[in-house]
Amino acid sequence: MTRKIALTLTGIFAVYTLAGALQKVVFLLLYSHLAASPTGIGDYFDTIIAGLPMDMSVAGYFTALPALALIAHLWLPDSKWWQTGGKIYFGLTALVIVATAVVNLGLYGYWEFPLDMTPVFYLTTSPKAAMASATPKDIAVGLMRIIVLTSIMYTPLSRIWCKATAAAAGSRKAATVAGVVIVALLFLAIRGGVTVSTMNLSRSYFSSEKLLNHAAVNPFFSLLYSATHQNRLSEQFRFMPDDECEAIFDTYRTHGTEITDTLFSTSAPDIYLIILESFSSHLMPALGGEPIAVKLDSTAREGLLFSNMYASSFRTDRALPAVLGGFPGQPTTSLMKYPSTFEKMATLPGILAENGWENSYYYGGDANFTNMQAYLKSAGFGKIVSDKDFALADRTGKWGAHDHLVFEKALQDIFDRPADAAPQFTVIQTSSSHEPFEVPYKSAHAAPQANAFAYTDSCLSVFLDRLKASGRYDKSLVVLIPDHFGAYPQNLQGTAARHRIPMVLTGGALTRRGERFDAVAAQTDMAATLLCQLGIDSGALLFSRNIFSPDFKPSAFFSDTSSAALADSSGIAVLDIARGETDAEQTTSPALIEAVKAWLQRIYTEL
Repeated sequence: MTRKIALTLTGIFAVYTLAGALQKVVFLLLYSHLAASPTGIGDYFDTIIAGLPMDMSVAGYFTALPALALIAHLWLPDSKWWQTGGKIYFGLTALVIVATAVVNLGLYGYWEFPLDMTPVFYLTTSPKAAMASATPKDIAVGLMRIIVLTSIMYTPLSRIWCKATAAAAGSRKAATVAGVVIVALLFLAIRGGVTVSTMNLSRSYFSSEKLLNHAAVNPFFSLLYSATHQNRLSEQFRFMPDDECEAIFDTYRTHGTEITDTLFSTSAPDIYLIILESFSSHLMPALGGEPIAVKLDSTAREGLLFSNMYASSFRTDRALPAVLGGFPGQPTTSLMKYPSTFEKMATLPGILAENGWENSYYYGGDANFTNMQAYLKSAGFGKIVSDKDFALADRTGKWGAHDHLVFEKALQDIFDRPADAAPQFTVIQTSSSHEPFEVPYKSAHAAPQANAFAYTDSCLSVFLDRLKASGRYDKSLVVLIPDHFGAYPQNLQGTAARHRIPMVLTGGALTRRGERFDAVAAQTDMAATLLCQLGIDSGALLFSRNIFSPDFKPSAFFSDTSSAALADSSGIAVLDIARGETDAEQTTSPALIEAVKAWLQRIYTEL
């Protein structure tokens, strides 16, 4: 009986998994012509393998209930009742899986993103408009395909189940234990493993070719993910008519790409962007903080320091689009939840790639966390190094490989490249200065947080010193910027104080050194400023502004889950998100509150 339970559940799980794999083959057969380059047999194989964990997660969802029912059947062996219930269940689940696959295949040619809740939204708001493009023939053919394929999928599931629920002898206790173990394994498949991140759409993103990533995504999982992560964005933060909002927002934008203040000695430097986990101005004596990030502090004094900058948001999933795409963080959601949205957005690495740079990304943690890999791939990174690229013995931190190993791997790749290679855009994202702040380092600072920041700063020091000693330094530009608001000191009060961060430029290609830029600016402005200094149009980055533009309006919009704010030379205005009212205790410039609302409304309009 134990063997029967194992074989039954394995068979059911295999049928559901196979259904996910087969739809990928059909998808590529139908839409391979949309790929930027021809697809071969290897692409089919790679797509199936990349999507397999997600297919297994879906299979786990659908096999879990039969597994529990089979355990119950051991003790309540009414085979006729169990067989009938099982047939109904498998008929319905087969219908759901086939229907989502057929709809996904039918819509992709028009939308070019995996199935989500968009068609459901259209059908519930305007069924007539939603079906306007479908002819009666389209509907009839689609329904016929669903009926036939559902029948094909249902047949093996029904047979496996009926055979399993027939009377059988054996030890019920042993079979029950086996069933419980299998249920536990199913939930492991549902979760996607034992790493920090649970299963998400990012797990299937493996290629720089968007079509292959979309083919790898399981359409049922995509639909389920969208249903559980949508926040009715179109209804949020509607403070004023759109034209009024646009008029206010437009006064903060900059226009043009002219270089009015040359910073670089070359038009094509190697760019190293270091994203510093949870760093803030409070770690630097140069900005009135404690002497914790001493290398960052000394580099700021020797390079170009932007001393009055504000982090866009409060978590890395909001921070990466802000840094790499100039898109401000949102208080109630995260752009990285919506691949079909961020895939349409311009990014700094994407624009650099179009202009000859080769992009690579280094991170010691799980790149699938919060859809990071999906975002990075769509943003234009051809090479992504993450925890899986480090030996198991090196992944000793809570978030994977510690920072010194990440910097070391990046340096190895940098030095291995030919001197006459194309210009590089290399991003290194640190992670060790994140809770629980456990690092392989002991500094003079007793607080775990301060010690962790000192550790990452020491890793940065080694990186900068080795780069400076190399022959690549003269054509290098290094950008140092935190990812989001600071984690030290603890319980820091005040929205402005928490979000204030430094940005530092250094490197042999930097022509201005030992200077400070004290005007108020936003983290999101880094991307447009860098592009404009390179003579590249930044107009596609809607929310990013050229800090050195003649029409730059010194200011910074930023937000977290409880507030949205705008700061400029006159002070700050803070909007209480929950109440939709001005936070009077923190607001020193009430006249800015309408601008806060306009920025917030414009961001959600763009989403």
